[in-house]
Amino acid sequence: MWYKKVMTKVTAQLKQLFPNHLHERIFWVGGSVRDHLLGRQAKDIDLAAALSDGELSQLGFIKVTSKSTVPIWFRYDSVAGTIEVIQIKNSAGLNDDLLRRDFSINAMAMSLSGQLIDPLGGSIDLCNKILRPCAANSFTTDPLRIFRAFRFEADGWKMSAETEELIRDTDWHLQLRNIPVERFSREMLKALACRTPELFFQRMYEFKTGLEFLPELYQMPAIPAGPIHYHPEGDLFTHSIEVLQRTASQTNDPLTRFCSFFHDIGKLATPAKLYPSHHGHDQAGYKLAICLCDRLKLPTSYKTALAWISRLHTTINLWDQLRDSTKLRLAEQTLKAGISEVLPIVSYADKAGGFKRKEWDNTLRIAAMTTTELGICMEQLAGVKESKRKNFILQKRIEISKIKK
Repeated sequence: MWYKKVMTKVTAQLKQLFPNHLHERIFWVGGSVRDHLLGRQAKDIDLAAALSDGELSQLGFIKVTSKSTVPIWFRYDSVAGTIEVIQIKNSAGLNDDLLRRDFSINAMAMSLSGQLIDPLGGSIDLCNKILRPCAANSFTTDPLRIFRAFRFEADGWKMSAETEELIRDTDWHLQLRNIPVERFSREMLKALACRTPELFFQRMYEFKTGLEFLPELYQMPAIPAGPIHYHPEGDLFTHSIEVLQRTASQTNDPLTRFCSFFHDIGKLATPAKLYPSHHGHDQAGYKLAICLCDRLKLPTSYKTALAWISRLHTTINLWDQLRDSTKLRLAEQTLKAGISEVLPIVSYADKAGGFKRKEWDNTLRIAAMTTTELGICMEQLAGVKESKRKNFILQKRIEISKIKK
C-alpha cells in the first residue's frame, strides 16, 4: 500500500520501545498518523493502548490528568520524541476511540505490524484534503473543533459541505462561553503559522463564530481603514487581512503575523464622528493591545510586541520625514521591546516603501552601540551633568549616523 513505506521507520522505533507481548495492544493514532502519511515529521507520537496503569508506569510513562480531557500518559524518547498514550479498555475499544475524534483524517490508526485501521475513510479524505466530521455531534461534543476546522483550512484543507452545514445550523454562543480562552488562542496561534493564516479570521467572520473570544474581529468591517485615497480597500477588516497576507509572504513567524493583523487595533477606539481619520490611534492601540492579549491569555512576548507595534508603526511609516534623533529613538525602543525585526516587516506590509531597510539596519546597529563603541570614554562622560548624559550619548549616535549615510 502507498502508506507503508512512510510508516515503516516510526513503527520500527515503537516496536523497540515496547516488549513484544504488548505489541498487539498498542496502536499509533490521530494526527501523528495523518502527518506521517503526508510525509511530515510529527512532533509527537500519539498512541492508544490497552495497557494498565501499572504496565505504563513500568515503561516509564507519567500520568497527567485534566478536568476537560481524558488522562494522558507521557514519556520522552530521544529517538521517537514525545510519546502520548491514551488508554482503551481493549483492542476492540480502538474503533470507539476513533469514532469519537474530530475529523476522519484524524480517525485513523496503525498497528505496530503496519496495518492501517481506517473506519471512516480518512485516507481518502487525506488524499483529497477534505475535512469531514467523524459524527453528526462532532462539534457539539467539543465546539472548539470549529476553530480547529478553520485552522486546517488555513493550512490548505477544505471543509466538506456536511462540515459547513453542521457549523452553520447551530448558535454556538452559549457553548463557546464555556470553552477556556487558552484553547481558542492555541488554535489561533497555530493558524497564524499556516500557509494562508488570513483564512482563519475570514472563516470566523463568515460563520459568525468566536465573538466571545475576538469581539474586535466583528467591529472591524464597520470601521473605515482611513481616508479613501490612502485606503482604497475600504474597511479595517479588509485592510488587516491584506496586511496579514503581505506579512505572511515575508515570514512564517506567528508573532509577526499576529502583530500585522492587529496593528491598527487602536482604530477601534476612534469616535465614529471622526471617521475616516484615526488621529491618535497609535496611542490608543497601545492600551487596547494589552487588553486584547491579556484577555486571550497570550504570552508576554505577544503583549509587548503588539503594544509597541501599535504605538510605533505610524512613526516608522513616515521614515523619510523623520529627524535622525527620532529614527535613533525609534530604533532604541524597538530593541528594548524586542520588535526590531517585527516592526519593519509590519510597516512594509502596511505601507510599502515607507522606509529603507538598509538604513533601518544601520540605525539599529548604531542604537545598539555601547558608549565605548561610540568613542565615549568614562572621563568624558563623567564631565557631563547626569541629567544631560542621555542626550549627550544621543548626539554622538547622530554624528555617527551622519557619517555612515
